[in-house]
Amino acid sequence: MKIDNYLAAMLSIKNIFPGFGLCIALTALAEGLQRVEQAAFGAVWLEALVLAILLGLIVRTFWVPGPAWRAGISFSAKTLLEIAVMLLGATVSASTVMALGGRLLVGIVAAVVLSIIASYTICRVLKLHGKLALLVACGNSICGNSAIAAVAPVIGAEAHDIASSIAFTAVLGVAVVLLLPLLAPVLHLDLTQYGVLAGLTVYAVPQVMAATLPIGALANQVGTVVKLVRVLMLGPVVAALAVGSARSAGQTRGLPPLKQLLPWFIVGFLALLTARGFGLVPLILLGPIKLTSALLTSVSMAALGLGVDVRSVASAGPRVTLAVSISLLVLGVISLFLIRFLAIGHA
Repeated sequence: MKIDNYLAAMLSIKNIFPGFGLCIALTALAEGLQRVEQAAFGAVWLEALVLAILLGLIVRTFWVPGPAWRAGISFSAKTLLEIAVMLLGATVSASTVMALGGRLLVGIVAAVVLSIIASYTICRVLKLHGKLALLVACGNSICGNSAIAAVAPVIGAEAHDIASSIAFTAVLGVAVVLLLPLLAPVLHLDLTQYGVLAGLTVYAVPQVMAATLPIGALANQVGTVVKLVRVLMLGPVVAALAVGSARSAGQTRGLPPLKQLLPWFIVGFLALLTARGFGLVPLILLGPIKLTSALLTSVSMAALGLGVDVRSVASAGPRVTLAVSISLLVLGVISLFLIRFLAIGHA
C-alpha cells in the first residue's frame, strides 16, 4: 500500500512538469523582455510580472492547453502563488502594518462591507438571481476567484454561475493590473495612497504586486498589507453566509472548515510577519526571500494568463458583464472616498 502511495505521488509530481515548465519558460521570456526594455529605454515600463501575464494571455488566445499541461499550470497558479504570498510576510516591515493605523483598518472593513452591499444591489437591479449576485459581490469585494470558490459551496451556487463569475473576475483582474498604474499620475496619488487604492481594488494578492511594483516599493508594501487585511474579511463573510444559508434552509449546519475561513498562506504570512517583527528572520535572508517571492509570483502570473480565455466574456452575457464592471467602478469610488476621507498620504 505504501509503495502504491509512493508511485501515485511520483506520478502526480511528474504530471506537473509540462505546465510548470511552460510557466517557467514564459517567466524567463518576461524577464528577458524587461531587460530589453531597460537597455532600450533606460527604464522599465512593464515589469516582468505584467509581461508574464500578457505572454500567458497571448499563448492562451491562440492555444488551449490540453490535459497534460493543466496540472502544472494549476500548480503554478495556485500553490506557487500561495507560497509567494506567504514569503511576503518576511519582507513586510511590522512598522508598515502599524503605520496603517486603526482608522485605516476600520476603513478597509467598512469598504469591503459597503462594496458587497453595493455590488449585490447592482446585480439584483440588473436582474441577476440571488446566488449569482452573491458570487459577483463577494468576488469583487474580497479576493476574486478565491472568494467565489469559498462562497459557492456555502450558498449552493450552480456550476455555470461559478464559471461565469470566475471568467469575469479573471479577465477584469488582469485588466485592473494593467490599467491601474496609469491612474496614479492622473489622480495625483502618492505612493501610500496608490498602495491603498491597489490593495482595495485589485482582486488577488500577487496581482497587487504586479500593479504596485511599477509605482514603487512603498506602494507595494502598503498595497500588500491592505489587500491581506481585505482577504482576512473572507472568513467572517463566509461564516456569515454559512449561518444565513443554514437559517434560510431551516438547518443548523456548522461553519465551514477553518482552513476555508482562514487560508493557510495567510496564516503563514502572519507568522512570518510576526517573526520579522521580533527579529527572528536574519537580515541576510531578506534579499533571497524577496527574490524568491518575486520569481514565484511571476511564474504564477504566467499561469494566470494561461488560464484566462478572453473570449469567455462574450459567452457569459451582457448583464453579468455590466454588473461586474459597474461593481468594480463602485469599489474604486469607495476606495478613493476612503483615501480622501481618512486624509491618507499627502499632508
